[in-house]
Amino acid sequence: MTGSEVSPSFRLVYVPGVMPGKWVRIWNERLPDVPLTLTQVPAAAARGLLLGGEADAGLVRLPVDRTVLSAIPLYTEQTVVVVPKDHLVTAADTVSPEDLADDIVLHPLDDVLAWEDLPGRPALERPATTADAIELVAAGIGVLVVPLSLARLHHRKDLTHRPLEDAPESSVALAWPEAATTDQVEDFIGIVRGRTVNSTRGRARPAQETKRERADTGGARRRRQAGGPGGGRGRRSGTGGTTKNPRRGGPRRGS
Repeated sequence: MTGSEVSPSFRLVYVPGVMPGKWVRIWNERLPDVPLTLTQVPAAAARGLLLGGEADAGLVRLPVDRTVLSAIPLYTEQTVVVVPKDHLVTAADTVSPEDLADDIVLHPLDDVLAWEDLPGRPALERPATTADAIELVAAGIGVLVVPLSLARLHHRKDLTHRPLEDAPESSVALAWPEAATTDQVEDFIGIVRGRTVNSTRGRARPAQETKRERADTGGARRRRQAGGPGGGRGRRSGTGGTTKNPRRGGPRRGS
């Protein structure tokens, strides 16, 4: 690499609750020479960073604007209700929206669930963040409905959660600017889709590597045609000689 060349890198943003560690670990194993920069950002900020060129790709929550962003859905999370440990609904394995009819259900401004009708009773004010809402739940002000990963992210010993039936769900996707599908983005797509390093569906490997493999393959073919590593052409199996140079000497007397 000359002094004017810049080493490639990959800038990945992810939203709270998403755990990209496994994919980052595979990236570092497969592409140790390509640094990966990992940054957590608020869910609402991811789109602007991607379109502004400040990130190459992001692990975001759907929906995204498909007119400017490409996206590959990865998984859908279970929705849960976070409550104090002594709340009545903790006696059940799952909770329905009707079970929350008498509760104040907090609705933070950074909520990632697309509600048509929020269950329960509304609070006088919406908390600014999910973290603020968790504090209010701990204070006995109300309950909070979130994706499971956010309940785990904001875990407290005095709170617990239960699955909530008939509630909106949040899906996580890998997204990137449609006009900027780089080689590094293709590499990360292969990783999140579980492709092996030799998968034919991945992007093409460097030409220098491919040329070297062709040379190695050609050398192995020539050795096989030559009869093995020794390279002796025309050797007959089990004779100890060749077609042009049969074993010298005749049979021993008395045989």
